[in-house]
Amino acid sequence: EGASLVSLPLLRPDDDPQSPSYDDLYEAGAVAPVPVSLRSLSRFFEQALALTAWKQAGETRWALRSNPSSGNLHPTEGYLLIGAIAGLAETPGLYHYVPKEHALERRVESTKDLFSRLMHDFPPDAFLVGLSSVHWREAWKYGERAFRYCQHDVGHAVGAIRIAAATLSWEALLLGGVSDATIEELLGLNREADFEGAEREHPDCLMVLWPVGPARPGSAATSRIPLCLDPAIVREQSRHPWYGKANRLSRDNPVSWDIIDEVAAASRKATTERLYVDCTAELSDLSTRHSSSVTRHTRSATAGQIIRQRRSAVSFDGKTSIPVRRFFQMLDRVLPRAERPVRQRPMPWDAMPWDPAIHLVLFVHRVEGLKPGLYMLVRNQSTEALLKQAVQGQFEWATPPGCPHDLSLFLLQEGDVRHVAAQVSCGQEIAGESCFSLGMIAEFEARLRDEGPWFYRRLFWEAGLIGQVLYLEAEAAGVRGTGIGCFFDDPVHQVFGLTGYAFQSLYHFTIGGPVEDPRLTTLPPYGEQVRGDRLWAIGSE
Repeated sequence: EGASLVSLPLLRPDDDPQSPSYDDLYEAGAVAPVPVSLRSLSRFFEQALALTAWKQAGETRWALRSNPSSGNLHPTEGYLLIGAIAGLAETPGLYHYVPKEHALERRVESTKDLFSRLMHDFPPDAFLVGLSSVHWREAWKYGERAFRYCQHDVGHAVGAIRIAAATLSWEALLLGGVSDATIEELLGLNREADFEGAEREHPDCLMVLWPVGPARPGSAATSRIPLCLDPAIVREQSRHPWYGKANRLSRDNPVSWDIIDEVAAASRKATTERLYVDCTAELSDLSTRHSSSVTRHTRSATAGQIIRQRRSAVSFDGKTSIPVRRFFQMLDRVLPRAERPVRQRPMPWDAMPWDPAIHLVLFVHRVEGLKPGLYMLVRNQSTEALLKQAVQGQFEWATPPGCPHDLSLFLLQEGDVRHVAAQVSCGQEIAGESCFSLGMIAEFEARLRDEGPWFYRRLFWEAGLIGQVLYLEAEAAGVRGTGIGCFFDDPVHQVFGLTGYAFQSLYHFTIGGPVEDPRLTTLPPYGEQVRGDRLWAIGSE
């Protein structure tokens, strides 16, 4: 029997549940809680993983999505494990999300008892969202770079999911203690027969989501949230009947890149860690999660509008500038406030249950009120001394004028850095013709030694999450951003005086005034078809 397809309702922007103001996402209590229903799930997926538009040039047409992707290739697949929902199913079950149809495909049914046991220690009405990657989708174009591009896209998707949840006043937390084998079993990725003749999916992560409301703080279930699932219950779940087989995505045999499989195996998370996040403090005072000294701007666009209009810039005009206060706000939004417990950190950093490991080195070109030059943003103040020690060279480490006291931003060297920014980004002019560009520098060697090789992927997820925040911040500021996956890491390290493997550059990003291509036509996201989506109903017996 094939996988049954349940279409999610296509909601207009003014349909309920309506999207809040974009800035309200960052204000405690500003977004009204929305119960979990078929309509709210539709709005959630629309703003997390759905199509947002079609672009057409001549006879060529391609789709854009809420979650950014390297080369718009979209290797990331989304899954939903949820209880009984009116209009979806009378029993709990696992579903695969199909962006082209804005629909859910049933993969396996569960029982109320089994689902209840699996989710027992989570808050009321909690459900799971899973992510996997089809490495082939990137490898055919990018070769061995595809592995890290897929990991960037996982980070983009984690950010898109957390932010989409925030539009409904839902919480979200990445289950960092779950082993890859458990993810495979839960999502059915280890089912050889279901992938016969089709490209395989690799396990990435699971997230737990739940609605918040005034009645929930008294619940004992919310005082401590596990970062793992019971593998025995997952195994029991996997023995239920499965539906559908994966379709083949390519007419041709995928080119084999052995090194991708080797890195995937080397960075596999082999064990389940029984970790928990304490939520007691957040229940008494949620306001600390949103406190900041950066001035907010007038509310205008809704979060949904910003998410739907997000694009990756192809080129910049080399003239547009942004005010320094807006620049400070962008940087404030990527600060995880690492000194706080996980659940007291600002959204979306409250979804990432590890100590932040990424810092930003910035090439500032056109920010009104700020000198052009090289800058450093320290995102985890506990690492500031180590970072200063690692940066070799005659740098100023000066606090810029007007910089908020809780923004650890430093001017390293004043000057015109447009040429060097482009040079280290594989000669791409977008890094020098923007308002500013940046490199994401990870605490590398020590983290991998302390956590294990599996933490390698999480460094890229964190970088991708930073990228997703910057994408939306750029749109909210009336400019545009784009991720840069091609860069020369060693020259980047040389510019900032970094040696060895203590810190490594993992991802670049740039924000500026976009140059629109008049040859492109924009079309609405639904009512059209797209090739190359993963489906489970196709090819089923």
